[in-house]
Amino acid sequence: MQKQQTSGRRITVRGELALAVAGTINSFAVAATVYAGLGISPVSSFPYALSLVFPFLTLGTWTYLFQGAMILTLMILRRRFVPTYLFSFVVGFAFGNLLDVFGAWWPAMPHTMGWRILYFALSCPVIGLGIALSNRCKLPIIPADLFARDLAGILNKPFPRVKMTIDLTCVTVAALLTAGFLHNLQGVGAGTVIGALCYGPLGGWFGRLLDRHFDFVSVLSPKREGAEPGAGG
Repeated sequence: MQKQQTSGRRITVRGELALAVAGTINSFAVAATVYAGLGISPVSSFPYALSLVFPFLTLGTWTYLFQGAMILTLMILRRRFVPTYLFSFVVGFAFGNLLDVFGAWWPAMPHTMGWRILYFALSCPVIGLGIALSNRCKLPIIPADLFARDLAGILNKPFPRVKMTIDLTCVTVAALLTAGFLHNLQGVGAGTVIGALCYGPLGGWFGRLLDRHFDFVSVLSPKREGAEPGAGG
């Protein structure tokens, strides 16, 4: 990661750079989890289940509706319109394109069970690092991560706990929907549950590590930097 300015023992890094790195490594890692085939990502499990139970709308449409509901919920909780939240959909679009690029590359890799488990195991810490970078870039990020980050700040709760609660809620509702209507668990696998339990704590651990060595600033940063919302994320 490129240095921008050194102040004592902490290095100041541009949030724009952090967001670019986070988007790249997260899209790579998410594509790896998809290729591993051990279950859909926790936050995607809910719209995926809706697309199966109510197929009159596509997965993409349900995903956009879910993301829109998350952004609307944040604005309601803040009791004001937040224009920068809308930019998170642009970031999400870029993330989706990167996901397609890496998704096209992964099929060239071995696909035996041992390799699939390895892909998933290595992707978890990478996603955790990407979440930590996203939380500190001081810019709009993809709606699902934005919801967890800002909800932690609004509720003044630790980010890892809020993230894990959101992920486990999505997985639980998805399991209930598919089991209740389709009589099987579609999309929810071992990887889905492990991800729900691990992504938040890993994001918190990497976040604390970054906080010891780096400060992040962006074009949206206030002149005087305050404490990061949802400390520990």
